[in-house]
Order: sequence, then C-alpha cells, then structure tokens
Amino acid sequence: MTTSFTPERTQSILTQIQQVNASIARYYPGDSPARQPIHTVYGGAQIFKADTATKLGLVALRSLGEYAATPAALAKALKLEGSSSFHKLLYQRVVEKLNREPVEDFRIDFEDGYGNRSDAEEDGHAQSTAEEVVRGMKEGTLPPFIGIRIKPFSEDLKARSICTLDIFISTLVAKSNGALPDNFVVTLPKVIAPEQVTALVRLLENLELRCSLPAGSLKLEIMVETPQSIINSRGECALPMLVLAGAGRCIAAHFGVYDYTASMNITAAYQTMDHPACDFARHMMKVSLAGTGVWISDGATNVLPVGSHRAVHGKKLTPKQLRENRESVHRAWRLGYAHIVHSLRHGYYQGWDLHPAQLPIRYAAVYKFFTEGLDAASVRLKTFVEKAAQASLIGGVFDDAATGQGLLNYFLRGMNCGAITEEETKATGLTLEEIRSRSFFRILEGRRKR
Repeated sequence: MTTSFTPERTQSILTQIQQVNASIARYYPGDSPARQPIHTVYGGAQIFKADTATKLGLVALRSLGEYAATPAALAKALKLEGSSSFHKLLYQRVVEKLNREPVEDFRIDFEDGYGNRSDAEEDGHAQSTAEEVVRGMKEGTLPPFIGIRIKPFSEDLKARSICTLDIFISTLVAKSNGALPDNFVVTLPKVIAPEQVTALVRLLENLELRCSLPAGSLKLEIMVETPQSIINSRGECALPMLVLAGAGRCIAAHFGVYDYTASMNITAAYQTMDHPACDFARHMMKVSLAGTGVWISDGATNVLPVGSHRAVHGKKLTPKQLRENRESVHRAWRLGYAHIVHSLRHGYYQGWDLHPAQLPIRYAAVYKFFTEGLDAASVRLKTFVEKAAQASLIGGVFDDAATGQGLLNYFLRGMNCGAITEEETKATGLTLEEIRSRSFFRILEGRRKR
C-alpha cells in the first residue's frame, strides 16, 4: 500500500487534533445526566411557607375537580384527540402526580412576584423564607428542586439584591447546621453582561467560604430576558459567554417571554409565548447551549385559569356566572396547553407556571406529549440497541449513537415526571438498570461484554 505520510510527519497534527477534541469535549460534555424538572413555579417570597408545594397541589386538584371532574370533561375542555381509554389513562396520571408531587421546582421570588418593598421588610422576608425552607427540609415538604430569585444586578437594585442573597443563605445554613436543600439554585434575572454573572459567582464563593459550605455547592441559573442576552454590542452570540462566566456553576438558562418582548418594543397585546420574536430567541438559546449540559427553560402563560365571578357574603353564583367561569378557565387552559405543546415541539422540556390551576394542564400536556409516541419510541429504541450491539459484535461502527441517546433521554424524561411507568419501559427490551445508566454507550458496552 502506497502512502505519503510517515508517523513522524503526522504526529504533530494528531496531537493538535487531540487537543482540539479535548477542548470541545470540555465545553460540550453533552446533556446533563441529572433529572431536569418539567416546570418551575414562581411565587412571591412574602407568601412562601414550608408547605407551599403541598397547598398548591390541593388547589390544583380542587380546580381540576371543579372545572374538569372527569377524563371526558378534561378532554373536551382541551379539545384532545384520542380514545376515551387514553383520556382516562392521561387523567389518572395527572391526578396521581398532583397527589404525589404537585410541584417539581419552586422559586422563592424576590423580583417581579415580590416587588419593591422597604429594606426592613425584604430583610425580614429573606430571613423568614430561609427559616421556612429549613422547616420544609426537616418535615420533608419541599419539592425536589427549589431556589430563590434575587433582584437583578442593575445599578438601582444591585445592593438590595446582594443583601437579600446574603441574609437568605446565611440564615439557611445557620439554621440547618450547614445543609442546603436538594437541588438548590440561585436565579439571576435580567442578565445582560458576563460581568454580572461573574459578580454572582464571586458572591457565592464568599458565601461558601464564610458559611463553611463545600466549594461549588451553590449553583446559579440565568434568565434571558433582553436582546442583549442574545446578541451583545459586538454582534456576538452572548449566551455562551454568560454561561462561561458562571465558572461551572450555571446549570440552567430560563427564557423570560414578557420582559424580552417588551424590550423588543412589541406592544402588550402581542406579547405572547408563541410570538415569532420569542421563537428566534428560543432557537438562539437552543443552538448556542446545545451539548453544554446547561438546561433551558421556556417561560409562562400569563393568562391565568381563574373565573371572573366569585361568590361573596355566602351567596351562591348564578348558573350563568358558573358557566362563564367555566368557559373562562377552559379558554385559559387551552391557551396554556397550546403554549406548552409549542415549547415541547421546540425542544423545551421545562417551563414556568404562575398559578396552581395551571398545574393540571402542565402535566396533561407533558404526559400526552410523551405517552402518545410511546409505542413508536419503544420500537425504535429496541431496534437501535439491537443493531448497534450487533455492529459492535462484528467489529463495525454504529454511527447514529446520538439518535439512540436521544431516544433514551425521551424515556428518562418521561419516567422522571411520571408520564411513563417503569412497566412501560420494558417494551424497549432494556432493563431498568440499563435505562437508569443514562448512557446509550454504557448500554452497548454492557451488552457487548455479555
């Protein structure tokens, strides 16, 4: 065989490629293997209690019972296609979720949901909410994910924001004997410059040192709410720089629909989740953060499913008022459902919820998304594993492993939120241990060694 290159001539080139590949692998490690919540519920710090998540679940169940008491009623309200048996299964899983784990992620909000209050009042709420979190840790009433959203690092609010962060973390650690709740995160809103993220990192480092917390234990997430968060003054995509400024602490980027559209001079009547300007921002986030392991989250539907009529002084609502309430709630449910499906189709598996009556629709939309394609996905994953394992056995190369990992992630997301049961995963031909390994390559390696 005639060749032109000698090992000596190619070694430096191979070394250079190796260094580049290593650099790429560091920045693009792939999707995080950790569980990502399917939503984040935001609530003002002034009303947060240790059992807030439980109470939200009860309100959500009450709303579902009042406005869609049966599977058929929910299917009609949302105009769902499919069989009555599918609607029944969907309804059962939504109710089970609302009873078992109504809120996956909660953000104690010191920003939009809190407003501007006196320093003394915010100091008090920073301390009391930290104490409530500790109580929730002890009583086991916190959701699986929790955190606080501080005020932005704008010139007017930076000092107030830092003070709230300090009081909350210092109180939390002091009252909990040095423990943090599971999956705790600090949310920084309206991020514009990497230096703002760097400032938060420095603050978190100082808090870890002064509170005797393990280095790197305080995580952060950024909110993308301005055009400058997408493209900076030099015409560069700003998102990778914002994440890099997090120094390994940034685990998520949340899209803020309404601040973003307002910043784009879109009038209030058209500031909606599905506005084309929002899709542009979503695609920029998706493309620039793909493979980095940073979660992305969509925003919230701000039309709340609440009836306009309320009974007062013990009087009952009239049949007309009851009907108008039901129609109002169903309209808001359909709008929220459409927005969630829009997000899912764009690859956004997490979003915001602002009101407990939105929770049933969050789970209905997500569960339908995962379960309606379950049979086809099971066959595809089973076929992928069998073909890839065979290729490995005969010394071949299976080039489409990324698709196999994508199918595996589908099952992991569906199982984590309760849309797919462990029993249903057996149709893939994989064991629970294999699925929970979270790695398509590990599954193939394990089967190759059998």
